[in-house]
Order: sequence, then structure tokens, then C-alpha cells
Amino acid sequence: MIDPRTLREDPEAVRASQRARGEDEGVVDKLLGFDSRRRSAIANADKLRAEQKSLSKLVPKAAPEEKAELLARAKDLSAQVKSAEVEQTEASEEFDTLFRTVPNLVHPDAPVGGEDDFTVLKTVGEPTKFDFTPRDHLDLMEGLGAVDMERGAKVSGSRFYFLSGVGAQLQLGLLNMAIAQALENGFTPMITPSLVRPEIMAGTGFLGSHASEIYRLADDDLYLVGTSEVPLAGFHADEILELGDGARRYAGWSSCYRREAGSYGKDTRGIIRVHQFDKVEMFVYTKPADAEAEHERLLGWEEQMLAKIEVPYRVIDTATGDLGTSAHRKFDCEAWVPTQETYRELTSTSNCTTFQARRLSVRYRDDNGKPQIAATLNGTLATTRWIVAIIENHQQEDGSVRVPEALRPFVGGREVLEPKKR
Repeated sequence: MIDPRTLREDPEAVRASQRARGEDEGVVDKLLGFDSRRRSAIANADKLRAEQKSLSKLVPKAAPEEKAELLARAKDLSAQVKSAEVEQTEASEEFDTLFRTVPNLVHPDAPVGGEDDFTVLKTVGEPTKFDFTPRDHLDLMEGLGAVDMERGAKVSGSRFYFLSGVGAQLQLGLLNMAIAQALENGFTPMITPSLVRPEIMAGTGFLGSHASEIYRLADDDLYLVGTSEVPLAGFHADEILELGDGARRYAGWSSCYRREAGSYGKDTRGIIRVHQFDKVEMFVYTKPADAEAEHERLLGWEEQMLAKIEVPYRVIDTATGDLGTSAHRKFDCEAWVPTQETYRELTSTSNCTTFQARRLSVRYRDDNGKPQIAATLNGTLATTRWIVAIIENHQQEDGSVRVPEALRPFVGGREVLEPKKR
């Protein structure tokens, strides 16, 4: 959640952020009213408890003729304290429930607008051109024996699939290449749980406007994760970290599950938008003052990975109305997909400032040894979707696919993936 002091001391900053996101700015005045009631209730309860404590000291010392009156007063005061504590609890819950719905404050330099109002920060490479009519990734992968959508649907339903043969090798190779790069840059590799408790999912900010995207196991009260960001954010919940030697960096390998609610009819062909995929995700805990510089480093590591698969891409600064609940600012890297003649997201990196850490109570000790709220960031290093960009951009006229040089050691040294003979 945002810092409550910001709400009290600079409510206009919260209103401006809400407007930029396309959210209700009226929530700010409601919160200020709830906060005033809450603080008044706390002060009143504290005052009554202090009176009760003072009175309890007088009773044993009172003369017999005074004791009855003091006991009556004590009984009345006890009832007032209970009533004040109920008011305090109700006011605090009312404030906290609404306060948790407020998304993170947006970065002042983030472009304002909706999904299509992003700013292109840079473009790397020219869109791939062919002297033949290119095939889409599904045609190519079926020719390579790399995917089976039909049996995926038979076993699990629409938007599920089997990666087989070179398709499985490509995914494992990509993710292993991502882990290798992460290790080179000081990340700790992690294999994370796929199921998390509600408080961890809520703590990362995914149970707000994105709750419809999440699979829930009602009988167990657990959620399937859509990214290893979630379990990694919860990894240090309720802890105090030592960040004196620098950031804590983790690279989480996980299967990811998304319901894709509301996306029916979009990208239903192939493996661009599916219900299950694998991903290596970077996750960082750092001091708030270092978060922006760390965000740039995460973007740099994403671009380093994209260079290894040799595809044209662009980097965009995501518009405020398209930011996730926890994100202060988000950069996406989008690769060129030849048959769609457009760029599609392959990576995303978000600076979540102290938003998630405050909800999950993740702190660090400052130079004076005092606990402070940490900052968290995340960024993609590789996902199943990357196969789409590799296959389409490196296809050859006969349906074979050239393997990018950096990826070859991770797929058994193969230089070219050949179509299966029919």
C-alpha cells in the first residue's frame, strides 16, 4: 500500500495519481474522512484507558464511604472503554479496507493514458523481412513437431498445449539460458511454489482489479500464481533484511497460471496467450533510494537476453492507465512478430517502490539500525512466449528454423531445427 503519511501530508499527489490511472480520485476524500475518524477514535480510547488506569489506583486507597461511588464510576468507565475500542476497531477496519484498494502512486514521468498511450523509448533492429511468405509460429511449430494444441485441448481444454521434441528443448534451453545469465549477475536461482496463501497474493497487489485472472482452489484457500513474483515477494514477509551490502536479487523459475478472463477471441491461435506457461522472473529487494537505478539495471538485463535471441524489439514506457496495481513505473520490451506485423510483449519490469513490502511487512535496517520499509522490483528474463518470436523471426523458406547462436549450447548444439518428414 502507499505510505499513509503521503495521504495525510500530500493528498493532491494521491488524487493526481488516481486521475492518471483513470481511477476514482474521490476515494482520497473518503480516506481522509475515515482516517480522521480512526485517529479520533484511537485518541478517545487511549484517553478513556488512561482514566480507567488512574481510577483503578484510587479504589484500593479509598475510604469505605467513597469506594462504592468509585466502583460505580469504574464500571461505567469500563463500559465506555469497551465502546471506544469497538469504535476504534470499526474505524480502523473501514480505513484499512478502502486504503488497500488504492494502487501505487505513478511515476511523474510515466506517460498518462491507456493501453495505447505508451511512449517508445528505443527501437533495436529493423522488422524482419523475408523473400517468401512467412508462416506463423503455430504452422512452423507443428511442422517441427514442437507443439500439439489439439491434444492439449483434449486433455485440459482450450488454450492448453503440449510442447514436444524441439519445442520442449527450446523452452528448457531458453529458461536455462536465463538462469545462467542471472547467475552471472549475482542472482540466487529459486524454484518457487505454484500455490500461495491469500495474504501473500493480496500482499503483492494481485487480488484487486486483477483478481479475475487468478485461479483459486476454494477448498484449500490457496491461489495458483501467475508469476513467481508472488511467492518471491512473500519469501521475506514479516522479516527485517540486511541490505548494507546491496540488493537481494532472486531469479524464480516457475510454471505460471492465468485465467485470461475477458480475453476470449484474442490471440487464440498458438501459444501467445495461454492458461499455463513457464517463466524465469527476476525479483529484487532493495533500499527505496536505490530502486530507480535498480529498475534500469533490470531493463538492461532483459535487453541482454533479447540480444541473445537476435530478434528486433522495442522498449516502451507503459502508460499510467495500463500499470498494475503495485507498479510505480513499468518498462516493456516488445519483440517483432512478422506474421502479425506488430510488436508483442516479451518482457516487463516494474518498480513497485515500497508498495508490496509495506503490505507484506518486509523491512531493512538503515544506517542507524532502525527498521525501514524496503522496495521491491521485478522483471522477466524468459517465458514460453519467447518461442513465438524466435520461431517466426528465424524461419526459413523450407519451414526450418535457425537457432540463435547464444541459444545453441542450451539446445544440444543445434544450429537449425528441421521440419519432421511427413
